[in-house]
Amino acid sequence: MTRRAVPAPPPPARPDLGAAAPGLADLAPDQRVRRLELTVTRRLDGLLHGRYRGLLPGPGSEAAGSREYRPGEDEVRRMDWAVTARTTVPHVREVDADRELTTWMVVDASASMEYGTAALDKRELAVAAVACVGFLTAGVGNRLGAQVLAPDGLRRFPARSGRTHLLGLLRALLGAPRTDDGPDPRAAGPAGARADAAPGLADGLDGLHRVATGRGLVVVVSDFLDELPEDPDGPPPPWAAALRRLAVRHQVLAVEVTDPRELELPDVGLITLVDPESGRHREVWTGDPALRERFARAAAEQRDQVRRTLRRAGATHLELRTDRDWCADVVRHVHEQRRLATAPVGARGGAA
Repeated sequence: MTRRAVPAPPPPARPDLGAAAPGLADLAPDQRVRRLELTVTRRLDGLLHGRYRGLLPGPGSEAAGSREYRPGEDEVRRMDWAVTARTTVPHVREVDADRELTTWMVVDASASMEYGTAALDKRELAVAAVACVGFLTAGVGNRLGAQVLAPDGLRRFPARSGRTHLLGLLRALLGAPRTDDGPDPRAAGPAGARADAAPGLADGLDGLHRVATGRGLVVVVSDFLDELPEDPDGPPPPWAAALRRLAVRHQVLAVEVTDPRELELPDVGLITLVDPESGRHREVWTGDPALRERFARAAAEQRDQVRRTLRRAGATHLELRTDRDWCADVVRHVHEQRRLATAPVGARGGAA
């Protein structure tokens, strides 16, 4: 089975609208878009100064100094030979991002992204991530395009500039229909089988590779469980090669969206686990401590497998969870990327 079966959550309790401000999930699509815009512009734009190069140090042509050469990471054509000659230590040129940036989003809106047990489900958190990137990269001449992987097919949004285009993308994501009930298990094929109309993550990345011809920023928002092999030491998933091809030309940010119940099972007695892709059900007795321990260990190994695959593909990794403050996670990620970009080679430590 390519995706881990997850517990079907009970309907989340909605707050009393008279007692407290409504959460994101309680609002209509237009209201949620406005809430996301205010959140980004008030909380993130001030901390990150509204510059898209804060998300990732971007490719460009405006000189911004030099730093030590990092074997295996830096391109030789960026060598700063003058500084290298003066210091006798290899250096490369640092550049600020070009003034006009094209950002491409690949957004996973498959059935597994509709799961959630916290304030947001994974799909709503994915929309928040899209809003974050979109509003922070908005600017004169900057363009944003997207490919959305929905259960009924691949939906394409051409790269365009302007706030109206971004708001239209967010409304489409928030208002897209959901698969309230999985397919009939009796009609389902083998575990992990995918409906013919449902595109995979590799399909979306391959499609983006064909249309994103110029250098830019690629942001992939997914749980990255699509066709992930059960054996951590097995061959990489099909989307890994497609992601690696994109990383050759573009800067790639992989936003991994997870829910706490995907990482550990609570002790709540008998529950029904559902594979959101195939609709298969399985009843599990969570009162067994050994079972919960095996589930947590397997889930941890699965997430480690995703991290290794993303790192080997050359993508920068940002993890967002439905039970955490996603704004704080974005800020921490940006500051860490800035620290790594300016730190000496010997003091950098492991990659993010």
